[in-house]
Amino acid sequence: MDKRTCDSQDVEVRKGPWTMEEDLILINYIANHGEGVWNSLARSAGLKRTGKSCRLRWLNYLRPDVRRGNITPEEQLLIMELHAKWGNRWSKIAKHLPGRTDNEIKNFWRTRIQKHIKQAENMNRLSSNISEHNNIQQASTSQTSTNLADSIETYSGNNNNNNNNNNMGTTFHHQGNFPNENIWSMEDLWSIQLLNDANN
Repeated sequence: MDKRTCDSQDVEVRKGPWTMEEDLILINYIANHGEGVWNSLARSAGLKRTGKSCRLRWLNYLRPDVRRGNITPEEQLLIMELHAKWGNRWSKIAKHLPGRTDNEIKNFWRTRIQKHIKQAENMNRLSSNISEHNNIQQASTSQTSTNLADSIETYSGNNNNNNNNNNMGTTFHHQGNFPNENIWSMEDLWSIQLLNDANN
Protein backbone atom coordinates (compact mmCIF):
# COMPACT_ATOMS: atom_id res chain seq x y z
CA MET A 1 0.00 0.00 0.00
CA ASP A 2 2.81 2.36 0.94
CA LYS A 3 4.66 1.42 -2.24
CA ARG A 4 1.70 2.37 -4.38
CA THR A 5 1.49 5.73 -2.62
CA CYS A 6 5.14 6.41 -3.35
CA ASP A 7 4.69 5.41 -7.00
CA SER A 8 1.71 7.71 -7.39
CA GLN A 9 3.75 10.57 -5.92
CA ASP A 10 6.61 9.79 -8.33
CA VAL A 11 4.22 9.84 -11.29
CA GLU A 12 2.84 13.26 -10.32
CA VAL A 13 4.32 15.88 -12.65
CA ARG A 14 4.35 19.66 -12.83
CA LYS A 15 2.52 21.49 -15.58
CA GLY A 16 2.55 25.05 -16.74
CA PRO A 17 5.41 27.53 -17.21
CA TRP A 18 8.93 26.51 -16.35
CA THR A 19 10.70 28.30 -13.51
CA MET A 20 14.23 29.68 -13.70
CA GLU A 21 15.32 27.07 -11.16
CA GLU A 22 14.02 24.23 -13.35
CA ASP A 23 15.77 25.73 -16.39
CA LEU A 24 19.10 25.79 -14.52
CA ILE A 25 18.66 22.19 -13.35
CA LEU A 26 18.00 21.03 -16.91
CA ILE A 27 20.88 23.04 -18.40
CA ASN A 28 23.38 21.80 -15.80
CA TYR A 29 22.28 18.18 -16.11
CA ILE A 30 22.57 18.14 -19.92
CA ALA A 31 25.95 19.93 -19.70
CA ASN A 32 27.25 17.13 -17.46
CA HIS A 33 25.46 14.08 -18.86
CA GLY A 34 24.25 14.93 -22.38
CA GLU A 35 20.70 14.65 -23.64
CA GLY A 36 20.12 10.89 -23.52
CA VAL A 37 16.61 9.45 -23.14
CA TRP A 38 14.30 12.27 -22.11
CA ASN A 39 12.04 10.30 -19.73
CA SER A 40 15.10 8.99 -17.87
CA LEU A 41 16.69 12.43 -17.95
CA ALA A 42 13.66 14.02 -16.26
CA ARG A 43 13.77 11.50 -13.42
CA SER A 44 17.55 11.55 -13.04
CA ALA A 45 17.70 15.35 -12.98
CA GLY A 46 15.06 15.44 -10.25
CA LEU A 47 12.61 17.39 -12.39
CA LYS A 48 8.92 16.68 -11.87
CA ARG A 49 8.34 17.09 -15.58
CA THR A 50 7.58 14.69 -18.39
CA GLY A 51 10.32 13.70 -20.78
CA LYS A 52 8.46 15.47 -23.60
CA SER A 53 8.28 18.70 -21.61
CA CYS A 54 12.03 18.57 -20.93
CA ARG A 55 12.83 17.88 -24.58
CA LEU A 56 10.69 20.77 -25.87
CA ARG A 57 12.04 23.15 -23.25
CA TRP A 58 15.61 22.29 -24.18
CA LEU A 59 15.21 22.25 -27.95
CA ASN A 60 13.03 25.35 -28.23
CA TYR A 61 14.46 27.60 -25.52
CA LEU A 62 17.55 26.46 -23.64
CA ARG A 63 19.92 25.08 -26.31
CA PRO A 64 23.02 27.29 -26.63
CA ASP A 65 22.67 27.49 -30.41
CA VAL A 66 18.99 28.42 -30.47
CA ARG A 67 18.27 31.47 -32.63
CA ARG A 68 15.04 33.29 -31.81
CA GLY A 69 13.30 36.07 -33.72
CA ASN A 70 14.55 38.29 -36.56
CA ILE A 71 14.06 35.73 -39.31
CA THR A 72 16.00 37.04 -42.28
CA PRO A 73 14.58 37.45 -45.82
CA GLU A 74 16.86 34.60 -46.93
CA GLU A 75 15.44 32.33 -44.23
CA GLN A 76 11.91 33.36 -45.17
CA LEU A 77 12.50 32.44 -48.81
CA LEU A 78 13.99 29.10 -47.74
CA ILE A 79 10.98 28.38 -45.51
CA MET A 80 8.61 29.12 -48.39
CA GLU A 81 10.63 26.94 -50.77
CA LEU A 82 10.82 24.00 -48.36
CA HIS A 83 7.16 24.33 -47.37
CA ALA A 84 6.18 24.16 -51.03
CA LYS A 85 8.25 20.98 -51.26
CA TRP A 86 7.39 19.23 -47.98
CA GLY A 87 4.29 20.93 -46.62
CA ASN A 88 3.89 21.19 -42.83
CA ARG A 89 6.86 18.97 -41.97
CA TRP A 90 8.31 21.56 -39.62
CA SER A 91 11.01 19.40 -38.04
CA LYS A 92 12.38 18.50 -41.46
CA ILE A 93 12.33 22.15 -42.52
CA ALA A 94 14.04 23.22 -39.27
CA LYS A 95 17.04 20.97 -40.03
CA HIS A 96 17.84 23.22 -42.99
CA LEU A 97 17.78 26.40 -40.87
CA PRO A 98 20.55 26.05 -38.24
CA GLY A 99 19.51 27.25 -34.81
CA ARG A 100 15.85 27.60 -35.71
CA THR A 101 13.26 25.42 -33.99
CA ASP A 102 10.40 23.69 -35.72
CA ASN A 103 7.99 25.47 -33.38
CA GLU A 104 9.30 28.92 -34.30
CA ILE A 105 9.20 28.12 -38.01
CA LYS A 106 5.63 26.84 -37.72
CA ASN A 107 4.52 29.97 -35.85
CA PHE A 108 6.30 32.25 -38.33
CA TRP A 109 4.60 30.49 -41.24
CA ARG A 110 1.12 30.73 -39.75
CA THR A 111 1.32 34.30 -38.48
CA ARG A 112 3.32 35.94 -41.25
CA ILE A 113 3.69 34.05 -44.53
CA GLN A 114 0.29 32.35 -44.61
CA LYS A 115 -1.37 35.66 -43.72
CA HIS A 116 0.36 37.45 -46.64
CA ILE A 117 -0.55 34.64 -49.02
CA LYS A 118 -4.24 34.95 -48.08
CA GLN A 119 -4.11 38.73 -48.48
CA ALA A 120 -2.52 38.36 -51.92
CA GLU A 121 -5.20 35.84 -52.93
CA ASN A 122 -7.94 38.22 -51.77
CA MET A 123 -6.36 41.11 -53.70
CA ASN A 124 -6.13 38.99 -56.86
CA ARG A 125 -9.76 37.95 -56.46
CA LEU A 126 -10.84 41.58 -55.96
CA SER A 127 -8.78 42.73 -58.95
CA SER A 128 -10.35 40.02 -61.10
CA ASN A 129 -13.85 41.08 -60.03
CA ILE A 130 -13.12 44.75 -60.77
CA SER A 131 -11.69 43.86 -64.19
CA GLU A 132 -14.75 41.76 -65.01
CA HIS A 133 -17.06 44.58 -63.89
CA ASN A 134 -15.16 47.10 -66.05
CA ASN A 135 -15.40 44.81 -69.09
CA ILE A 136 -19.17 44.50 -68.63
CA GLN A 137 -19.50 48.26 -68.17
CA GLN A 138 -17.43 48.97 -71.30
CA ALA A 139 -19.54 46.56 -73.34
CA SER A 140 -22.73 48.24 -72.08
CA THR A 141 -21.34 51.72 -72.86
CA SER A 142 -20.32 50.61 -76.35
CA GLN A 143 -23.80 49.22 -77.02
CA THR A 144 -25.41 52.44 -75.78
CA SER A 145 -23.14 54.53 -78.03
CA THR A 146 -24.07 52.38 -81.03
CA ASN A 147 -27.79 52.77 -80.32
CA LEU A 148 -27.38 56.53 -79.89
CA ALA A 149 -25.49 56.83 -83.17
CA ASP A 150 -28.22 54.84 -84.97
CA SER A 151 -30.91 57.12 -83.50
CA ILE A 152 -29.08 60.28 -84.56
CA GLU A 153 -28.57 58.91 -88.06
CA THR A 154 -32.26 58.01 -88.35
CA TYR A 155 -33.28 61.42 -87.04
CA SER A 156 -31.00 63.22 -89.51
CA GLY A 157 -32.47 61.24 -92.40
CA ASN A 158 -36.03 62.06 -91.38
CA ASN A 159 -35.19 65.70 -90.86
CA ASN A 160 -33.73 65.99 -94.40
CA ASN A 161 -36.87 64.40 -95.86
CA ASN A 162 -39.08 66.90 -94.02
CA ASN A 163 -37.04 69.84 -95.33
CA ASN A 164 -37.23 68.56 -98.92
CA ASN A 165 -41.00 68.08 -98.74
CA ASN A 166 -41.71 71.54 -97.26
CA ASN A 167 -42.19 74.08 -100.13
CA MET A 168 -43.00 77.00 -97.78
CA GLY A 169 -39.63 76.87 -96.07
CA THR A 170 -41.35 77.24 -92.65
CA THR A 171 -41.64 74.28 -90.30
CA PHE A 172 -43.27 74.54 -86.91
CA HIS A 173 -41.72 71.33 -85.62
CA HIS A 174 -39.80 68.33 -86.80
CA GLN A 175 -40.54 64.82 -85.62
CA GLY A 176 -38.03 62.04 -86.16
CA ASN A 177 -37.06 58.93 -84.28
CA PHE A 178 -34.79 60.78 -81.87
CA PRO A 179 -36.53 60.89 -78.45
CA ASN A 180 -38.15 64.24 -77.40
CA GLU A 181 -36.98 66.14 -80.50
CA ASN A 182 -39.42 69.07 -80.98
CA ILE A 183 -36.96 71.49 -82.57
CA TRP A 184 -38.04 75.04 -83.46
CA SER A 185 -36.31 77.39 -85.89
CA MET A 186 -36.21 81.19 -85.51
CA GLU A 187 -38.72 81.48 -88.34
CA ASP A 188 -41.08 79.20 -86.40
CA LEU A 189 -40.83 81.38 -83.31
CA TRP A 190 -41.45 84.60 -85.27
CA SER A 191 -44.48 83.07 -86.98
CA ILE A 192 -45.97 82.04 -83.64
CA GLN A 193 -45.34 85.53 -82.22
CA LEU A 194 -47.09 87.14 -85.22
CA LEU A 195 -50.09 84.84 -84.81
CA ASN A 196 -50.32 85.71 -81.13
CA ASP A 197 -50.16 89.45 -81.87
CA ALA A 198 -52.88 89.11 -84.52
CA ASN A 199 -55.18 87.27 -82.10
CA ASN A 200 -54.66 89.90 -79.41
